[in-house]
Amino acid sequence: MLLHILVSWLVSAVALWIVAQLIPGIQVRGFGAALLATVVIAVVNATVGPVLKFLTFPLTILTLGLFLLVINALLLKLASLFTPGFRVRGFLSALVGSLVLTILTALLRHVVYV
Repeated sequence: MLLHILVSWLVSAVALWIVAQLIPGIQVRGFGAALLATVVIAVVNATVGPVLKFLTFPLTILTLGLFLLVINALLLKLASLFTPGFRVRGFLSALVGSLVLTILTALLRHVVYV
């Protein structure tokens, strides 16, 4: 169980570091900052995420779920405000970064766990 959590954390940090290399406007100062940012992203997603998703549920239904991309971008941007060494500049970078981060994390977890 603990090993699974640690591996998942490392995979997420690697994915964030790769996203920072690929997406202009997203900066991570080093792998230590990526590890910290991953924890902050998880905390923001677990606390603020459900509240935002609940409040914007009608808009999410109206847009057939596409508004969740906006919410994820806002959560990524919010996490960057609380993390030294992790910066997201601009909404478009946050939007593309959150999408690529989600896909890359899923792919890396599939590779590691299969």
